[in-house]
Amino acid sequence: MMNPGSIVLVMLNAVLLVGGQFLWKAGMQNQQADFSQLMGVARVLLSPYILSGLVIYGFATVLWLYIISRVQLSLAYPMQSMAYVFAVVAAHYLFDEALTPGKIIGALVIVLGVSIIALTGNSPLSDLH
Repeated sequence: MMNPGSIVLVMLNAVLLVGGQFLWKAGMQNQQADFSQLMGVARVLLSPYILSGLVIYGFATVLWLYIISRVQLSLAYPMQSMAYVFAVVAAHYLFDEALTPGKIIGALVIVLGVSIIALTGNSPLSDLH
């Protein structure tokens, strides 16, 4: 089982990743992006929302390196999937995206899977019967 501090750090990392994605989404909604020219791509990358999202992703990457130096990757990485759950809920409130039964059920399955991994992840198969 992961210790509470590690769980908090992994969840913080997931929140940072979602925050970066949401900044990118907001940034792309506020502009006409021209990806056919280098100058258009540069304009997109230098916009405040996109740059802010990149900075947050940078922080998340540094935090992730710290996490995986102390936590088994096979425990930490699956917990990152909580980002999907955070994104589904936050997108509903921030971008008015539909919160469908399929999204809710899918999010609950992810939460169940993450919970099982977090609670039993270090138990060898011989301990599970």
